[in-house]
Amino acid sequence: MSLSLRRPVHRFHIPVMGTGFTIATPLRVAKYGIGSVVSIVDDMLIEQTRERVSRGLGRAFHAIGRHEEDSRARRITAYLDLLEDTVHDQVESLRQAAFDAGSEITRYFEMLPPSPLRDLYERMRWMADGPDKRAAQEALRAEVEPGPIDVNIMTKIDRDPVTGRIGSGTPGSQAMAALRGFALSRATGSVVLSAGLNLRLFTYLSEFEDFFPDAAGRLRKGIVLKVQDLRSAAIQGKVLAKRGLWVSEFRVESGLNCGGHAFGDRGRVLGPILEEFRRGREALADQLHELTNRALRAADRPEFVERPPVRVTVQGGIGTAEENDMLHRVYGVDGTGWGSPFLLVPEVVSIDPEHVARLIVSEEDDVELSRSSPLGVPFWSLRSSASEIERQSNVDGGRPGYTCTKGYLISNTDYAKKGLCTASHAFQKRKLDEIDASGLDAAARADARDAVTAKACLCRNLGGGAEPLDEKGGTVSTAICCGPNTPYFSMVATLKEMVDHIHGRIHLPLADHRPHMFVKEVGLHVGQLEQQIDRACEGLTRICPDTFAQTRRNLLEAVEHYRETAQHIAGDGVEGFLDQLEQLQDRIHGLRAPVAV
Repeated sequence: MSLSLRRPVHRFHIPVMGTGFTIATPLRVAKYGIGSVVSIVDDMLIEQTRERVSRGLGRAFHAIGRHEEDSRARRITAYLDLLEDTVHDQVESLRQAAFDAGSEITRYFEMLPPSPLRDLYERMRWMADGPDKRAAQEALRAEVEPGPIDVNIMTKIDRDPVTGRIGSGTPGSQAMAALRGFALSRATGSVVLSAGLNLRLFTYLSEFEDFFPDAAGRLRKGIVLKVQDLRSAAIQGKVLAKRGLWVSEFRVESGLNCGGHAFGDRGRVLGPILEEFRRGREALADQLHELTNRALRAADRPEFVERPPVRVTVQGGIGTAEENDMLHRVYGVDGTGWGSPFLLVPEVVSIDPEHVARLIVSEEDDVELSRSSPLGVPFWSLRSSASEIERQSNVDGGRPGYTCTKGYLISNTDYAKKGLCTASHAFQKRKLDEIDASGLDAAARADARDAVTAKACLCRNLGGGAEPLDEKGGTVSTAICCGPNTPYFSMVATLKEMVDHIHGRIHLPLADHRPHMFVKEVGLHVGQLEQQIDRACEGLTRICPDTFAQTRRNLLEAVEHYRETAQHIAGDGVEGFLDQLEQLQDRIHGLRAPVAV
């Protein structure tokens, strides 16, 4: 069956987290039908992980040197092939297991959501031993399917390591090589393209057969677009459709209530965005189907006889089964992403016990929307992480910054033709000297210096949980990119416990003061506006009146949307939900940009 037509076993997935947290997650969850996403930014970390996994499984390992021809793509291909083969073996072993208490096949079926397949399993359990029960068990074995192994590419991380140019479109550039590594692998998942449109990369997809339908209309590999809203889905989807490429899924992520990089979009929040998708997704799918088939005909390729499914999923800040169900019921989404809560499930992600302990005791103020990303995008991070402690130690010791060993996030060309990473010693020394000689007043100078020294070595440190030592044997300080939803969870959970929590069979303890995910998201936007106003009053930043007005307007419209649908969204908690909306509305009405802008 084609990837694009396969019905997922579970209606949730585990999104990509950093470069290392989910790098081995498919080996831990795919055999149970659970999908997860692997970052393929860091081929050095991928090669280290391939060696560790291969040796742990007793498989032969042949290293691919960093300076060998096309090494980045080949390393990614080799690792994805290893994942695919290992998961295949795991599933075959699971299918042969006995239906005993605690067996792998029993775990598979006991974690399923309510479904006809789960009902069949429950009926089998109560059958008397004999031919009918054995026949039911064989029927169940035939239904076992692995979860997809998807990969994530940040489209804007596309620097050519030879020329230093960003978005050059050369085959050796970071995103192009990563895509090639996935496309040439045996993996049958999807590529998740995030961080916006990269026209050269989108065009490059059309050079690989696995993204086109075969004679029966089947796809071997899918394309998932992480999008901000229906408009961006239409723009990017049409770019691909005109090349004969079908988008299997649009993945909507909260702009601020998420982990890692935060792309707040002028107060646009999930509820109104999902309502746009609910109303317009069918028309968009029809339009994309027509454009795709037209392009396929022009290229003399097989067409889609019927319109393939196009899923809409959502992620960011979901914390309860009630919120999960609400997103399906009210907005008709096809799936949800649960990211940061799985940082407290060590059997699923690559994280050390020390940082799990720090997450358990973390409070809301411990998770900060920081300036630590070298890309210049706001970035959620745990204040008590080893990476933040190391960064501050470097600053206090009079030598801020890091030795740049990987270079994936190099983006600044102010001081070097091939560019420097803004987290590097080389960049920060030059920039700080420039600031000190600029003539800024003391407050502005201190703020400018803080913005420079806030940058952390995310290339290396986001993989610290997976590989605590770098290629030269040095210690890697872990950076934790959890979202603001994480502090509300307060215990280590097993995979089964978290899955049962998602499906509503149990309720993991959450902080009593945790707001509804929609209230939290609006509150984050309001808080960010309030901080911008404070900084503008201090003369540290400027506020564009048009942007401020549009953001304020979007937030008020979101509050009204939630008020109108409150009963459907909040259920039994509707009174508290409405009270929280009222408080947010008062805060928004009280926002006033400084006169001098």
